Amino acid sequence: MRVALISRDNPDSLQIRLDNRDAHLAYIAETGVVEMAGPLLDLDGQMCGSMIIMNVDSVAAAQTWAANDPYEKAGLFKHVRIQEWKKVIG
Repeated sequence: MRVALISRDNPDSLQIRLDNRDAHLAYIAETGVVEMAGPLLDLDGQMCGSMIIMNVDSVAAAQTWAANDPYEKAGLFKHVRIQEWKKVIG
């Protein structure tokens, strides 16, 4: 099943994102469940959140993945939404 993870960063946390970006990208590579991912941008073009599409066995598996993401462990996110997603185009 596909699951979308949409997160918003805590205010003034760009440095936390930058400091943990390499670990986050390595985690994506090693887990192998992410199909698409990228940062959300604010009006100034600065990273302020994330959108990740995963192919996992269950929403619970996506929640576990999210809990172990280095960004989450570093306290980057103010809010994380995880929801089943259906691919229609692309």
